[in-house]
Amino acid sequence: DLVTIRFLILPFLLLDTMNRLVSVLLIVVALVASSVQGFAPSHLGGVSGGSNFVVSQKPRTVRQPVARSSRTTLQMGSQAKFGVFSPAVYAAKIALGNDKLNKFRGKAISLHSQYIGEFCTWAGAYHLRTRLIKKAKTNGDILGFLV
Repeated sequence: DLVTIRFLILPFLLLDTMNRLVSVLLIVVALVASSVQGFAPSHLGGVSGGSNFVVSQKPRTVRQPVARSSRTTLQMGSQAKFGVFSPAVYAAKIALGNDKLNKFRGKAISLHSQYIGEFCTWAGAYHLRTRLIKKAKTNGDILGFLV
């Protein structure tokens, strides 16, 4: 009867040991993975000054700027579209007044542009910063933030 109990308990003891082993291995793998700086931004950087990832370190060719007309396709505040958030903007305009709303809106746009720039620097794609900021303005217009 003691032999039977030993055979019943032995798999549970082995399972407990294996669980500990697997847990220790996962912790070791997590520590090793956290020390690898594959996509982390680096101030030393490579060619692009962005991430340390080897694939992103390919040399880039410099394009000649294309002459563009001074006319822009982005709309200004008075021509903005009515969107989902337009009622909230109108309510804020009534509650805060035009001057305070414009100060708040300017601060929000400034912070958003700064975060876009930081993201582009982190991703090693700083050349896309201007396009992303223009896209954010277009999206803000569509959503009704610019009324």
